[in-house]
Amino acid sequence: MGPTSSGKTGMAVELVQRFPFEIINVDSAQVYRGMDIGTGKPDKATLSTAPHRLIDIKDPSEAYSASDFREDAIQEIGNVLTLGKTPLLVGGTMLYFKVLRDGLAAMPHADAEIRSEIETLAKEKGWEEVHQKLAQVDPDSAQRIHPNDPQRLQRALEIYLVSGKTMSQFHAEEQEKKGKEGVALPFNLHYFAIQPEDRDVLHKQIAHRFMQMLEDGLLKEVSILYQREDLHEMLPSIKSVGYRQVWQHLAGELSYDAMVEKSIIATRQLAKRQLTWLRSWENLRSLRDPSGKSIDTVLKYVESTAI
Repeated sequence: MGPTSSGKTGMAVELVQRFPFEIINVDSAQVYRGMDIGTGKPDKATLSTAPHRLIDIKDPSEAYSASDFREDAIQEIGNVLTLGKTPLLVGGTMLYFKVLRDGLAAMPHADAEIRSEIETLAKEKGWEEVHQKLAQVDPDSAQRIHPNDPQRLQRALEIYLVSGKTMSQFHAEEQEKKGKEGVALPFNLHYFAIQPEDRDVLHKQIAHRFMQMLEDGLLKEVSILYQREDLHEMLPSIKSVGYRQVWQHLAGELSYDAMVEKSIIATRQLAKRQLTWLRSWENLRSLRDPSGKSIDTVLKYVESTAI
């Protein structure tokens, strides 16, 4: 685990060369085909050396939920174990790691009409207004969810409008159920995270990485998606950091310079949220950087532990 731009993929690829690991992707944007540059997806040469499971499994027009991930991940973990190898789950979508570990509360299914109403409100008055509306009916969720996290904001408000119960209530009921029954997984989970000590260095890496994405053809990549009639800015895929801002630039809503600035700021905010998740993660083995020393720490642990 680790924040965006911290070197997770590079470390994972090196680990695969040194240990019988097989990588499983834990990135909510890398599941989408045709979204390569902006998601930091490994290139073809890297994937040929270190294949990643759960990459390129969905079209950008399709939704992919945390529940979908949990089901797919458990299946892929089992497949890797059957091969006599060790699954190495790599990514920055902390919610996916959490639902794998803890399971999911039984939430109401998505409601297209309610979702459309929320999207209309966001388009007319902004996501801050959606956040305020959520705070009125579910203050606990509003406190947890950042105003710049539209996908989770939309889902939390949708749950209340569909069921009359808050997301917090569903989670509380699930916790009570778990306390009685527990969440059983047919394998053990071991948690490692790259946690950079110098935030300024991470911010520079984020800015450099986004500029490199632009150099590599991010505008062209998003332009191809923008031209598709079945895609729009409210889809989870297009809401991804970087894609949303470039999409707004192509729509004439942002200048090029504003798009660059907002993309870098949004990526920094994402990294901050990821680090917040990690600070409260139990049984976490912290790796300060993706250096050889950190890799040796992982290898020593693996060699000394019955995984």
